[in-house]
Amino acid sequence: MGQYSIKEVETLSGVKAHTLRIWEERYAFLRPKRTNTNIRYYNDEQLRLLLNVATLNRHGMKISKIAGLQKSDLVNEVLKVYESTTQPDVLLDSLVHAMLDFSEKRFERTLSAAVIKLGFEDAFTRLVFPFLIRTGVLWATGSLRVVQEHFMSNLIRRKICTAIDGLYVEPNRKSRKFVLFLPERETHELLLLFIEYIIRRHNHEVTYLGCSIPFNELSYVEKELKPDFLITYQTVAAEEMSFSDYLKLLSTTFPSCKILIAGSKFKEVQLKLPSNCIPIQSVEDLLKSIC
Repeated sequence: MGQYSIKEVETLSGVKAHTLRIWEERYAFLRPKRTNTNIRYYNDEQLRLLLNVATLNRHGMKISKIAGLQKSDLVNEVLKVYESTTQPDVLLDSLVHAMLDFSEKRFERTLSAAVIKLGFEDAFTRLVFPFLIRTGVLWATGSLRVVQEHFMSNLIRRKICTAIDGLYVEPNRKSRKFVLFLPERETHELLLLFIEYIIRRHNHEVTYLGCSIPFNELSYVEKELKPDFLITYQTVAAEEMSFSDYLKLLSTTFPSCKILIAGSKFKEVQLKLPSNCIPIQSVEDLLKSIC
């Protein structure tokens, strides 16, 4: 069973810690447990309940009314909201629920509804990636289980791969060659797969190399493929060199190629970027760079 601090619950639910404390004082529906040192914590059941309460509250129902609902009525009201809204915060709550419950059905229902109403790209930029950001810090600190991360990541990966498979690229004079890869020790590829989808949708050729590519293999890629663009990102510190040195070496290896970079590490060196390296922080940045 999970054990979450008030700060972690705030991150997962989007409800401020100050508000949580007020709800605890005024209403009986939320009663956190206490450690031997009197520090409050919440278990999975309490987190699920809070997500339901937050969903209805964000959808306009007063907290006093929510507090008076029976558990079955509370769940039914939440299901009605999930089926009728495109409000990102509400759908985020649903994805967190799916993760906690290992519910593929809830995940499919939530994401499919979002894709129908928003389109594939908007559903991912407004829902899926904010969800990954919301939970990513907790995964990194061990507050959420690895199996929960893998469960959701694999469901999301499957959705992106299916969307990619549905695209057909017919190269023309405007098409460019892209190589996508992640450096060694970098294994989280969901963003890179989504970038592949975006690029293919704009009728460009993509060679997708995947995760943890040794640097000494890249010179061969440059020689054989001669790409117009190289796209990568880094969130994990490299063992052998700084990210700044890595980019300099990458720039030298691909002197005639535009190198698009993302991830937390590039922020450390964004004032020292080689001339052919371009930072991207959004889909809009990506499209501006490739058009």
